[in-house]
Amino acid sequence: MREGWRTARSRIVEFLGLRRSMVGLLSMVVLVGLGEHMAEQFLPLYLLALGGGFLSVGVLNGMDNLLGALYSFPGGYLADRLGTKRSLLLFNLLSMAGFLVVILIPAWPAVMGGAVLFLSWTAISLPATMGLVARVLPMRKRTMGVSMHSLVRRVPMAVGPLLGGTMIGAFGVETGVRAAFVAALALAGLSILLQQKLIERDPPRGERARERAEARPWRLWREMRAELKQLLLADILVRFCEQIPYAFVVVWAVGTATEAGAVSALEFGVLRTIEMVIAILVYIPVAYLADRTHKKPFVVATFAFFTAFPLLLLFSKSFGMLVLAFILRGLKEFGEPTRKALIMDLAPEERKAGMFGLYYLVRDTIVSVAAFGGALLWSIRPEVNLLAAFGFGLAGTLWFALRGRDLGAA
Repeated sequence: MREGWRTARSRIVEFLGLRRSMVGLLSMVVLVGLGEHMAEQFLPLYLLALGGGFLSVGVLNGMDNLLGALYSFPGGYLADRLGTKRSLLLFNLLSMAGFLVVILIPAWPAVMGGAVLFLSWTAISLPATMGLVARVLPMRKRTMGVSMHSLVRRVPMAVGPLLGGTMIGAFGVETGVRAAFVAALALAGLSILLQQKLIERDPPRGERARERAEARPWRLWREMRAELKQLLLADILVRFCEQIPYAFVVVWAVGTATEAGAVSALEFGVLRTIEMVIAILVYIPVAYLADRTHKKPFVVATFAFFTAFPLLLLFSKSFGMLVLAFILRGLKEFGEPTRKALIMDLAPEERKAGMFGLYYLVRDTIVSVAAFGGALLWSIRPEVNLLAAFGFGLAGTLWFALRGRDLGAA
């Protein structure tokens, strides 16, 4: 009986790619993400409460995208140069410093300054994360590994807003958000202990490591394959669709600037939980199929879900309609792990973190314009913002459907 259980457990671990380093990585993702999402989703409301105004909300979102873009390539370079373990330690310490700024200084300019350090934690650490997945898992398991990372990352996204909404409901926006950042600081410290214990040491890095770590993005650009550039263009258009209304989704839902149903902060946390649960449910079956069939249909489907969300949100003026909109928003993760796996497969074997960082550098630098422009469109009318987002999404989806290259079964 016990032997049968061990065999079944081993098969599950192998199927999901849960090796020791992956467990350490996923533990870090849960802890840091839980603390981050307890407060991050409510930062627009916090800025408004501190007197920052709607423009500060747009600037925050634009800054998040711009810094995410600018941090991606250095994140990949440092991962290639320092190794996964040391680079992840550095990135976590930077995030904790940002949390401290927000905790100690309750003023909206300080929040913007702290956000420089913590909002882009995912962007700066993602190349190192993907490099670790590529190093510890064989190619036939990379889509599953990326899917497990994406799945586990959604758990704190689902639970965090609920906890944050509860704190805001109990203590108010200002005190509740600061309390959430205190919890985030403690969880990030715990994640450092686990990641350093569980993630295996990087291979010895000497002169070869210095040669692999390319600090000049234009040289890496020349090595990017044409198939990856087609995906990048479509991805940019679809991310315009996502980012134009992104920071204002919570504003629309709670009715601060519109008459969209005026749900409470806790109810918005429920909506985010619904979104994350839907995303979690599709990850494993899609990863299994994507490793064995063609990848293009999965990427096209996820682009279509991105596109439909702002249009449905436009008509969501009750809690019931918002539930349907956030179910659709959860489905946009349908082919995201497949897209990331394509980037890894197409990147040079010795420069995967750097190429991954370059992809996000180019994508998010351009897309940051959409985040800044989203505030201007929202100030005209929320409907203008949402319809513009839909138009960009439609263009990106059609481009990849017609021009994107399918690389075939993995």
